[in-house]
Amino acid sequence: MKTIVYIIIGVFFGIVMYKSEAASWFRIYEMFEFGSFHMYGIIGSALAIGVIGVQIIKRNNIKALGGQAMELKPKTMSIPRYLIGGILFGLGWALAGACPGPMYVLAGAGYGSILIVIGGALLGTFVYGLIRHKLPH
Repeated sequence: MKTIVYIIIGVFFGIVMYKSEAASWFRIYEMFEFGSFHMYGIIGSALAIGVIGVQIIKRNNIKALGGQAMELKPKTMSIPRYLIGGILFGLGWALAGACPGPMYVLAGAGYGSILIVIGGALLGTFVYGLIRHKLPH
């Protein structure tokens, strides 16, 4: 039953992303050129909702669906971790015209060429898993 609920929520989220043009290459290109507030508004709204949601979870001690406590473990601060990772993520986003969420939305919308990007992202994740222990964290 939980799987069906997750699928319904995912489909709804995908429809919202597609209709709001968050998966549009043109809108992403506009954002990187600082030509439009559209994407910054979407990202800023998501950030604000996330911050509020985390605070509600923390203050009300809300449990996960399975009943276990939700906790956010702080990560160690590291300049190379965020600088190199952010640059790679940003370059991939700019070159592909989509970050991970919209990639699947575009695949669902019928843009077959995005499957090459999804394959590259999965390959990159696999390679990262292989060399993770050798990277600065």
